Amino acid sequence: MRLVARDNRVLWVNSIGLRGPSASKSDIGRIFKKLAAVASPIREVETNLFVLSPLSIPAYGQPLLRDINRRLLRFQVKRAMRRLGFSRPINYVFLPSAGLIAGTLDEELVIYHCVDEYTAFSGMPSQALSEIEQQLVRRANLVIVSADLLYRSKSRFNPHTVLVRHGVDFEHFRRALDPSLLVPEDIAHLPRPIIGFFGLIADWVDLDLLVRVAKQFSQGSLVLLGKAITDVSRLECLPNVHLLGRKPYASLPAYCKGFDVALMPFRINELTLNANPLKVREYLAAGLQVVSTAIPEVEVLGLCRIGSDHDGFVQEVKLALADPGARVERSETVRSESWEARLEDIR
Repeated sequence: MRLVARDNRVLWVNSIGLRGPSASKSDIGRIFKKLAAVASPIREVETNLFVLSPLSIPAYGQPLLRDINRRLLRFQVKRAMRRLGFSRPINYVFLPSAGLIAGTLDEELVIYHCVDEYTAFSGMPSQALSEIEQQLVRRANLVIVSADLLYRSKSRFNPHTVLVRHGVDFEHFRRALDPSLLVPEDIAHLPRPIIGFFGLIADWVDLDLLVRVAKQFSQGSLVLLGKAITDVSRLECLPNVHLLGRKPYASLPAYCKGFDVALMPFRINELTLNANPLKVREYLAAGLQVVSTAIPEVEVLGLCRIGSDHDGFVQEVKLALADPGARVERSETVRSESWEARLEDIR
């Protein structure tokens, strides 16, 4: 959206949620943050980029609550549009829940940019969300998808569906090749090889595979960056596994510089078969060898080592370590896939 805001005024409406909250500590914390944000006015976070955090009820399976939610959201977004002087906007939405109000805001266009099979996430109200998304897909003037399987499923309901794969913040991750960039202190002195991963550690990450990698390369280090929202106790007990938590986006190139190999250890299921993981191109832009499970959108890229099972994955890590190749040349393979280039594709 920062790229779009260079030439347009943008009202970014923060996520209205896809699943109902639980009584967990993290969900309660999110509720309080949401309430605090609602109390704040529209914020201009950068030139031409405004942020609205609406109050909503993520309960899509109950018709009455769904209708209340629709009215509540429409009121808040319309009020924000009036305050900013917006009329006939292009409504560019990323989540199926936006289908509650898409097409009711006097838009010039509705564009749905679908980057995941959202109904496949754990804990989602799959049936209700599927109905809302299907309505959104049918209503949209244009549907953009990031994976071939998403194209096949969404184009059935809207012929104006196009495949635009993810881009990469190329110049940012290419900083990993800068000789003056320092590797962060918390990994700089770890035993080699350093096998790395960054991203949310959730139930779609194959933890058994990570345990296998850690044990196979017990003289080296397995570094995992990112918030863990699943049980990682089987990793925590291994001496060469370093769960370092979430790191600032700005620091990721420095961590990549310290990695010898990067991993894409996703389980193969409906969610990941439809996924086009952003981090693959980020790893590549940083010049890293990438070893992945058999995710279709990673395979079609043709730039990564693919392990079709645990044994094959470990073998590919060994091969990557034995033949690191030239990082600069590897980085150049994704130069043309910057977000700026993707935005031009969409335009």
